[in-house]
Amino acid sequence: MLKELQSGNKVSGAKQSRRAIRDGLAERVYLAGDADAALTDPLRLFCLENGVPVVDQYSMRELGQAAGIQVGSAVVTLLK
Repeated sequence: MLKELQSGNKVSGAKQSRRAIRDGLAERVYLAGDADAALTDPLRLFCLENGVPVVDQYSMRELGQAAGIQVGSAVVTLLK
């Protein structure tokens, strides 16, 4: 699944992800399993409310690398 993040259109970060979900642009949201629950739980609920699938089996480091950034990322959203 990380391969689709590497090659697909994506946004990283809670704010941009929330905006993509709200605007109906999100295909799937990746939440880091080792991220702070205070950040990821509200996004998980927002995804549930908007019918967007969530994947939470990767670490912040893995998501950051897949998104092509030098630091870890708690949230990466694959766009349609």
